[in-house]
Amino acid sequence: LFKLIGAVLIFAIIFVIYKLLLRAIKKIPAEKTTPQRTAILKRTVKYLFYTVTVIYVLSLFGIKLSAIWGAAGIAGVAIGFAAQTSVSNLISGLFVITEGALKIGDTIIVDGVTGVVDAINLISVRIHTYDNQMVRIPNSTIINTNLTNNSYHKTRRLTLQVSVSYDTDMEQALQALSKAPALCPTVISDPAPAVWFDGFGSSGLTMTVAVWFESSDFLQTKNDLHIAIKKVLDQAQITIPFNKVEVKILEK
Repeated sequence: LFKLIGAVLIFAIIFVIYKLLLRAIKKIPAEKTTPQRTAILKRTVKYLFYTVTVIYVLSLFGIKLSAIWGAAGIAGVAIGFAAQTSVSNLISGLFVITEGALKIGDTIIVDGVTGVVDAINLISVRIHTYDNQMVRIPNSTIINTNLTNNSYHKTRRLTLQVSVSYDTDMEQALQALSKAPALCPTVISDPAPAVWFDGFGSSGLTMTVAVWFESSDFLQTKNDLHIAIKKVLDQAQITIPFNKVEVKILEK
């Protein structure tokens, strides 16, 4: 009876410590951690709790842990050869979490796949694409390929190219396109928008319009800027050239 009461008491102490650790993790200030790091800490504490509980229960039944560790060592070697990919993803996951190159809610591009990050785990990162498909990306892929995070910085730049006819006065074209950013409410003034000539194309003069905006306003800014460019060019009576094909029919 005393052994049973002692076992229950020790288990209760372990459980209380487990709950206190989880509560302490939840109270960590948001500025000192990230949601994914908090999730990893909770999962680690959870696994430690289960491990300690299992070891303690086995010791109550007089099971020698040395035999288990020996069998586990042999099995671990066999499993290690069969799970090299998982181990690689696990180690890569530690780099992904500690590096801080992405967080939940970021829009990323990895290996040609674009989506919003839903979860960052030790083995993989789970995202959903803009057409709402779930994509699971192994952490080793993120480490070994180029990662583009469109949400990492608060602001980003958008550049659009437009072609104007060779008959257009170049200074007039610059003045007209310089008015386009002001028509877009999401465009910010610092850094300032810019317009420049980018080359001589096959059908017209190539010009570039560059604006800065909040990263979350990408889609609205892109639509507004296209509309504004077309509007200012129409007002200035500047033609956007396009390729033409002439067909001649020869009579014999």
